[in-house]
Amino acid sequence: MRGWKVLAAGVAAALVAAGSALAAPPSERSSAPSPAAKTRSARPQIALTFDDLPAHGPLPVGGDRLVIARTIIAALAQHHAPAFGFMNATFGAGDSNAPKVLAAWRSAGLPIGNHTAGHVNLDTVGSSAFLADALRNEPAIAAVAGDSDWHWFRYPFLAEGQDASVRDAVRAGLRARGYRIAAVTMSFGDYAWNDAFARCTARHDTTAIATLETSYLAAARAQAQRSRDLSRAALGRDIPYVLLLHLGAFDARMLPRLLDLYDRMGFGFTTLPEAEADPFYAGSRDLSQRGPTATLEAAANAKGLLVPANAPLPTADVCA
Repeated sequence: MRGWKVLAAGVAAALVAAGSALAAPPSERSSAPSPAAKTRSARPQIALTFDDLPAHGPLPVGGDRLVIARTIIAALAQHHAPAFGFMNATFGAGDSNAPKVLAAWRSAGLPIGNHTAGHVNLDTVGSSAFLADALRNEPAIAAVAGDSDWHWFRYPFLAEGQDASVRDAVRAGLRARGYRIAAVTMSFGDYAWNDAFARCTARHDTTAIATLETSYLAAARAQAQRSRDLSRAALGRDIPYVLLLHLGAFDARMLPRLLDLYDRMGFGFTTLPEAEADPFYAGSRDLSQRGPTATLEAAANAKGLLVPANAPLPTADVCA
């Protein structure tokens, strides 16, 4: 509980700087890129995306959804890192802070897209029910998105349909609604740490939490390197990578250290539209093309290359 109170107190000051950094009008920015900016632009780029707004995963004891969101927003601003959020309208039902989370996200100038209303699995519900749930999510998104472009779609569970006819029907339906797909080319299963963190917090197991912190950063490093290795082996170059994260409590706790890690690894940060302007993502922007959404694993498989195993996740027995 005490850790959450300290976190909440520190967020307010950070948000002052965050709002200034994100909201500065173009007229106040130098038109000529600085040497540091030129250096950053030469780095491989990551577009940060956060799923399950406004409420991902279990809350730790004493946790607060709005503190989680504000902490993440402040860390993004401190690192000058754009981000794109994906909303499920039914998440956070009954939590008075859920609307405030969405308002804080948009007030920071961060865009928002569609993740279906109920986080439904296409492979389970079929194309008609899936498209209906995506459509059901639109009024809530439009209400908070304002005049920003919210026609970006992230498949829950990254499931795009095991059957080609189902996959094609959904792509056609999304295309008719003007969507582009938010691909994923970098991830490390951060959701599993959010679940484990809630369990360990309930047990007041500080040793286990410290172990989670170490393993979170180790998995992030390994998976970032894995994405780079796959991209360079299959494509001969770095693509702009699209990273999947979630708006969870442990992500909030770790995001400053995670962004520092990526900076030390030589990455810069870009927006989702800028990343997906790369030719690798052509099928994500134009849904008349056949799916599924391109992945680095598929690109490597197509060339007969070995695809390394993913870094391990915390198991369900951690703090069980």
